[in-house]
Amino acid sequence: MNISVFCASSHPNDYAHTAAARELGSNLAKGGHTLLYGGSNLGLMGEVSGAALSEGGRVVAVIPTFFSEEIINSQPVSQIVRVCSMAERKEYLIAHSDAFVALPGGIGTLDEVSEVMVYNQLGPLSNAAHRDKPVLLLNIGGFYDPLLAQLQAMRDAGFLRTSGGLVAPTTVGELMRELKSCLELP
Repeated sequence: MNISVFCASSHPNDYAHTAAARELGSNLAKGGHTLLYGGSNLGLMGEVSGAALSEGGRVVAVIPTFFSEEIINSQPVSQIVRVCSMAERKEYLIAHSDAFVALPGGIGTLDEVSEVMVYNQLGPLSNAAHRDKPVLLLNIGGFYDPLLAQLQAMRDAGFLRTSGGLVAPTTVGELMRELKSCLELP
């Protein structure tokens, strides 16, 4: 399966996030999944992709052309997909992924997660064959608790019809079990 991972291109203050990124990359590769991600070798992006590559996994970097050639070629990935904009990167990732995992991250990560949730909510309106694509937030140490509370408030107020395919496991092991369940893998 093709799994997009959304995460920061910076290093977090909490080493648990770095360790989880490495564990996730390793597990995705060992599970035979293709990792699609934002393309940087920096921060959590570099950790998850580097771990997948070290396990012999297939890694696809989807990166806008406005980044420098040094950044674009910074990670020895299986494939580089060059796009024109951040919006085009999200479109590509949504179209080519079966599921999405968000590690703790910043505003870019939040933007990507929101885009997939909008796709899941509005997709049935535009395509009868549409199916929600799972979104798994790796909720290490309760990182995503405030977001989950806000989403629940939106549901309670009638502004959000579905969960948008959202699941929030707290460990990589739990995430991998949820991913398998969501995708109905053998």
